[in-house]
Amino acid sequence: MDFTFIIIIFLIGFIGSYMSGMVGIGGAIINYPLLLFIPPLFGLAAFSAHDVSGISAVQVLFASISGVLAYRKGGFLNKKLIIYMGAGVLVGSIIGSLGSGSMTEESINIVYGILALIAAIMMFIPKKGIDDTPLDQVTFNKWLAMFLALIVGLGSGIVGAGGGFLIVPIMLVVLKIPTRVTIASSLAIIFISSIGATAGKISTGQVDYLPALILVIASLIAAPLGAKTGKKMNIKVLQIFLATIILLTAVKIWMDILL
Repeated sequence: MDFTFIIIIFLIGFIGSYMSGMVGIGGAIINYPLLLFIPPLFGLAAFSAHDVSGISAVQVLFASISGVLAYRKGGFLNKKLIIYMGAGVLVGSIIGSLGSGSMTEESINIVYGILALIAAIMMFIPKKGIDDTPLDQVTFNKWLAMFLALIVGLGSGIVGAGGGFLIVPIMLVVLKIPTRVTIASSLAIIFISSIGATAGKISTGQVDYLPALILVIASLIAAPLGAKTGKKMNIKVLQIFLATIILLTAVKIWMDILL
């Protein structure tokens, strides 16, 4: 096993998982393009889109639960939100991951690009007043939340993501959930989603276990560190940071699809 390979994959996992804990995403939106494009730059074999989606699904599973554990004592986990959106996203992710095995690599990349573009647009919609609501007075449309989570689950199951990069803007823009509640609760929802996505990817033979293991180790270290950083950051800075990450990723993916 090449030492360069281990270091590169570990750093990719560390960066994605640190961002995961900090802004409430599973890390796949960062890891997906990095796993596709970085290894070949160092003369390493390129992963296929199927490989990357399978590896990402496993990484997100461990990164999200690590992030949840780091947020569990802050009072930011909304149990009703987690139950309703978790149920919808779990069903969708199982269906999406099972169906992805018969899709072409280009189709998987296009689905990822569409999701990232939608998420980027939503993140730049003004979110006034959402952080003025006390934590014990947060309300939302339960059935709308479940339906939107189901749709997210279908797409995220295909690309091996937990769907956090789309769940977060939906919670902020559509459901009007306060930012810190969104970050903490989305990690729990992503964990539920990644169970279905991981199960589907493993059952259809889309997981390369060695790089997945390296990413898991990186996740267990980096996600709690990212969560600690996120707790200390200004709300507006967190929102801008997440929006920028999603936008840059969407631009990069579509450049590669179109060019």
